[in-house]
Amino acid sequence: MPKSRNQMAVVDIFCGVGGLTHGFYKEGFKIIAGIDVDPTCGYAFEANNGAPFINKSVEDVSPEEVSELFGKSKVKILVGCAPCQPYSTYNRKKDKTDEWKLIKDFSRLVSKTEPDVVSMENVPQVRHHQVFKKFIRKLEKNYNVSIHMVFCPDYGIPQRRRRLVLIASKFGKVDLIEKTHGPRRYKTLKDAIGKLRPIAAGEVDPKDPLHRARNLTPLNLLRIRSTPEGGGWQAWDDAIKLECHKKEKGASFRAVYGRMRWDQPGSTITTLFHNIGCGRFGHPEQDRALSVREAALLQTFPMYYKFFEDRSDIKITTLARHIGNAVPYRLGRVIAKSIKQHIGAVGNA
Repeated sequence: MPKSRNQMAVVDIFCGVGGLTHGFYKEGFKIIAGIDVDPTCGYAFEANNGAPFINKSVEDVSPEEVSELFGKSKVKILVGCAPCQPYSTYNRKKDKTDEWKLIKDFSRLVSKTEPDVVSMENVPQVRHHQVFKKFIRKLEKNYNVSIHMVFCPDYGIPQRRRRLVLIASKFGKVDLIEKTHGPRRYKTLKDAIGKLRPIAAGEVDPKDPLHRARNLTPLNLLRIRSTPEGGGWQAWDDAIKLECHKKEKGASFRAVYGRMRWDQPGSTITTLFHNIGCGRFGHPEQDRALSVREAALLQTFPMYYKFFEDRSDIKITTLARHIGNAVPYRLGRVIAKSIKQHIGAVGNA
């Protein structure tokens, strides 16, 4: 076992802007590299994690390349969060077979490089798919596999996000660290974003370029003004309701155009958090959707985290994709702490 945490090396597949990686970085692991197909993630990953970003699709990454990255590291840790869209409840009725290949490619790299520890984070629904079950069966030939269902508020993450965390180790079973928060101590929306400067739809905080909100059409502005805190389109006059909401099946879209509540954790952040028509993303009292900064804070990215190099080239849609696709930093740190605790226990055995 390594005498130094810096001998525990991490390569992050599907790294994005580095939410998961940053958890390992802050826990003292040696970050070798992040790999992602989206070149726009490169600046944020490198600026915050002190490691190179490799712009490559996972299907083009060879086992030899990953093995070379690890080199002679004492403990090799391969982590990854395959984009969850094909497994989410929003897409479960669609044929996303081609996108399932991402997990197959991750499995291929694990099988060929044989890292000491493997971790993957995804939506809970993925466990019902054959591609995931096959991945588990392959892992179980060489690893002790543990699967944890995580409710993010239990670890101080202020959003009602549920995630599957898989950790497989050659050294034995890996337990997640104990929960840090009970229901009475859950971090609320107000805890996370309540101190930010009020802004209007379409406005940017002059002191914080990340605190910017998407503009609204006059009709959507009227709709959000007609929505009470914690409420949704059900409170509107019929004249401003969408036709689909007037039909019986409209009841299944209760959260869209909704406002969040100050006294509860926020909604699960997606890549569309800036659009009030795509979920319960309305600010509790200001007439707009979440700002980019607010979403980043709900994803527990620290205020110091750098997302862009040139503030003149800030695009809400790009930043929304980066933040919405990220593993919450604090969840990344929970995973890192759990693996560190596990490796330490093995080393002291």
